[in-house]
Amino acid sequence: MRTGHRKTSIPSFLPTSGALVPFWRLAALTAVLLFSEVHAGSVRLEFVHELDGRPLRVPGIRGSSSLEVTRLDYLLTGLALRRADGTWVEAAADWAAFVGSEAGRFSAQADGLPAGKYNMARFRVGVGRTLNAADPNQIAPGHALHPEVNKLHWGWQGGYVFLALEGRSGADAFSYHVATDANAMMVELPVEFDGTQPVTVRIALDVERILAGVSPARDGNSTHSRAGDPLAARLKKNIEGAFRVVGVKADTFQEIAAPRAVAKMPGTPLALEISQRLPRVELPADNPPTVEGVALGRRLFHDTRLSRNNQQSCASCHSQPFAFSDARTVSAGAEGQQGRRNSMPLFNLAWAQAFFWDGRAKTLREQVLKPIEDPSEMDAKLDDVLAKLRADADYPHEFAAAFGGEITSERLAMSLEQFLLTLVSQDSKFDRAARKLTTLTAEEQRGLQLFVTEHDPARGLRGADCFHCHGGNLFTSGTFANNGLAPSKDEGRFEATKDESDRGKFKVPSLRNVAATAPYMHDGRFATLEEVIEHYDHGVQRTGTLDPNLAKHPAVGLGLSADDKRALVAFLKTLTDENFIAPTKTETAQTK
Repeated sequence: MRTGHRKTSIPSFLPTSGALVPFWRLAALTAVLLFSEVHAGSVRLEFVHELDGRPLRVPGIRGSSSLEVTRLDYLLTGLALRRADGTWVEAAADWAAFVGSEAGRFSAQADGLPAGKYNMARFRVGVGRTLNAADPNQIAPGHALHPEVNKLHWGWQGGYVFLALEGRSGADAFSYHVATDANAMMVELPVEFDGTQPVTVRIALDVERILAGVSPARDGNSTHSRAGDPLAARLKKNIEGAFRVVGVKADTFQEIAAPRAVAKMPGTPLALEISQRLPRVELPADNPPTVEGVALGRRLFHDTRLSRNNQQSCASCHSQPFAFSDARTVSAGAEGQQGRRNSMPLFNLAWAQAFFWDGRAKTLREQVLKPIEDPSEMDAKLDDVLAKLRADADYPHEFAAAFGGEITSERLAMSLEQFLLTLVSQDSKFDRAARKLTTLTAEEQRGLQLFVTEHDPARGLRGADCFHCHGGNLFTSGTFANNGLAPSKDEGRFEATKDESDRGKFKVPSLRNVAATAPYMHDGRFATLEEVIEHYDHGVQRTGTLDPNLAKHPAVGLGLSADDKRALVAFLKTLTDENFIAPTKTETAQTK
């Protein structure tokens, strides 16, 4: 940040919702000057990522230099614009933006810019010290700094990753995460525009400049910006010089989003108890849980009449003692027909952004109806199911109480959605230890240390490296990854997207209650946690879409000792929420 420049500010109006549309502030101006600047504009920053001089699409696009980028995400704060007279106009203190290639987020906006001529833009790549040390779980849902929006917070380790760049350079995988207060980056870019009108500033970020002078083979294939890491310092300097303005337009352009209905539910509002240690959550605005809706959804979840032959309910494959998963390798259908995937556990679904192992359902409401008509599962027709529900003595009254109307497929989905949203797991031994209600044993603490420690022998780090995909208090990144399983006919995420870069990728499950959800992986190939750890220790298969955080490990594996493996299992067992998996009366007596 430049020093010696004059800076002015006025009181700013800060939105309580955390939306990224703060007003601008100037300092110590009189009311007269304030009212002279009522003609305010908007500035929108649009980012384009470049590789080999061409726009970069992530993941899976390779440049002519044999460089492939699978992730490029970063945070921006501290936006300021310099006037022609040398004074700086700063955005409100809570202005922030998340730019994420895979998430499709490439823009940021601020409104209320005072009129005038501007010739320089400045922003921080990263966050300030105070914000970096704050509790991210208190940030409003949807805000750029919410950990479930950006996936760039270290969770209970503390602090944000300011910029994450992952991929491959030739045969070498790399995972570069620039973080810590010492590595916050300031970028200043010459740009001229008139703030009287809305303006869009297009900014390019050159990936090759970020990696200039960096060789994974020579300099190391990972960094998490620990003190004294020369690679992090080099990347910081490169990133600061990798941005440039490539265009200015006198307009701003909207992002089209589907309108959301305002809920007017006839039922009794149900207040969910969700720990502040979990990220703040946003429930469906058009289907907030109610006492009546949740009770109806619970009954339907256990009702075998949702299947064609009245023999299978949702609970048949999602049993509470197994954290609402299935103890079978792969689930069986209503007539005993064998499926091809293991049933995923059902909890903390309010934070999920895609459903099924391949993510083919974008919402929970969409997901709940698919198994009913799937020939390999309940094998029913929705019209037939609705007819059976309408013929029941109680269901018509229960639907009316919950939704104010008759039985429909949409209301069937909404009731199941309401029930599933209440399945929140947050009271494991690990959680109680965090609340100082109990303590972990020495072995469990050792397992936790291994869990959160990078495996980077070149820097003397020999951890289990689990936290990349299973960090934070949800213990999942919520994304899709190829975790090195032997290739099979099931191609995972690719089947839903037809994107070659998704071949062999599956949804990353939460490790909460993992001791209760055996067998493991999408096809149930591993029977025990010990087998899972053996896979990650030395069984990872290297394919073209293998996650960089696994591909960067030595070919011989992690080399965990027998004591290390036992400690990891001990820690993973602390994630079991005994109250959550305790069977209820409804679980043991399904509705007929």
